[in-house]
Amino acid sequence: MALCLAVTLVHVFLVFLYVAPPNVISQAYSRQVNAWVRPFFEQNWRLFAPNPQSANRQISARVSQTGPDGTTQVSGWIDLTAADDAAVKHNVFPSHTAQNMLRQAWNVYLKTHGSDNRPHSERALMIEKYLRNIAAERVAAKQGGAFDSIQLRVISRPVAAPGAVGGNPPATTASTRAQTRYLPWWKVASHGTD
Repeated sequence: MALCLAVTLVHVFLVFLYVAPPNVISQAYSRQVNAWVRPFFEQNWRLFAPNPQSANRQISARVSQTGPDGTTQVSGWIDLTAADDAAVKHNVFPSHTAQNMLRQAWNVYLKTHGSDNRPHSERALMIEKYLRNIAAERVAAKQGGAFDSIQLRVISRPVAAPGAVGGNPPATTASTRAQTRYLPWWKVASHGTD
């Protein structure tokens, strides 16, 4: 009981330092505070003022396995987004995790990595590992079997602007072509656990 109380008090204190205006204590311990709060307890106001998505993204994964003879077998693409959508559709009480875990991991990956897919900070490395582990866990649960590496493909389709009143097209039309981004192959432990 005492341990639970102590952990709770430390957690509340660290989250307080994270959301409080900059001060001497939060600046002195910013690395420890960020390590505790990110990525699981990060505070934001999206619940009250959501930032709508400007693109529909289909995230797919494929895996490879190197056999004893040195040959590599690559699986077909597994649509991870469709699995998330299926978990939410027709569900009266859908899980927040099913709706947002993969999507939010991708959004943070976009913010922490450049177009070259290279991490430029410790946080970027952590987010890369987080995204890789989500994908590997879902692929392992879906297809089973061992694999050595995983690759993600993200197809982004811009959300079309709504038409003006009277059915006229919007004044400016953005490109509606889908863009495909392939991430590099990432090594994973057997069955996607790391």
